[in-house]
Amino acid sequence: MSTNESPCLACGACCASFRVSFYWAETDNTDNPNAVPVTLTEQLTPYRSCMQGTNSPTPRCTALLGDIGNSVRCTIYERRPSPCREFPMAWENGIANPDCDKARARWGLPPLTPAPSHDGDNPFDRTPPKVA
Repeated sequence: MSTNESPCLACGACCASFRVSFYWAETDNTDNPNAVPVTLTEQLTPYRSCMQGTNSPTPRCTALLGDIGNSVRCTIYERRPSPCREFPMAWENGIANPDCDKARARWGLPPLTPAPSHDGDNPFDRTPPKVA
C-alpha cells in the first residue's frame, strides 16, 4: 500500500461489524438514480432500511468485495448510504474513532494510530498540524 492510499482499502472491518441502517428515501426506490440500490437493502421499519447482510449477528455488507484486512472494495461506493459516508477511519483529521478500533479488533486487526507528520503531502496524514 502506498503512503497515499487509505487504510480502508485493506480493511473493510466496519462493513462486516455493524448494521448499516438508514432512512428508506436514500434508496433508488425514489427519483434519485444515484441513491443506494434498493435491491441491496432490506426493510427494517416503515421508514428505515439497512444494507443486506448487515442485520445479523455476523454482519457483512452484501456490497463488500474482498478479503477483510487484506484488500477490499465497496461495489456501490459512489452510491453508499449516509452511515457509510459519515463513518471516519480512526485518526482521520486527527480524531479517534473507537468504533473503527472496535471493528478492527473484531477481525484481529490492530487499531490505526495517528500518522507522523509528512509536511502536509500525505492526504491520509491523520496528525493535526503543529501550532508554533
